[in-house]
Amino acid sequence: MDDRETIEAMYREYWRCMIEKDADGLRSLMAEDYSLTHMTGVRQPKEVFIRGLMDGTFNYYSAEHDLVLAEVHGDRAVLTGKSRVIAAVYGGGKSAWRLRGDFTLKKENGVWLFTGSKASTY
Repeated sequence: MDDRETIEAMYREYWRCMIEKDADGLRSLMAEDYSLTHMTGVRQPKEVFIRGLMDGTFNYYSAEHDLVLAEVHGDRAVLTGKSRVIAAVYGGGKSAWRLRGDFTLKKENGVWLFTGSKASTY
């Protein structure tokens, strides 16, 4: 796999981890300084976000990917993912969402890691 294919596979793995509540799997994909900016504008560091996933604040049931596109620039990269997701968040009921994730990545010691992401809808 080339770098672009590796990064695109990471996005699919990210969603698998979210659905299965695999905290260790998520951590393995994220840099220590990873943060997620929710569509509300709230920014959460990695461990705060993972804690919300594990405590049921965020519940993801499925994700079907419409677009997964990475661009590599040396040891940095960006990825845009568009996925149709079934989720229940912040105590609400299950809903269908068209979520766009704009991710940044860096390559450390030969390994790609997500450094940040911003969620929106499409």
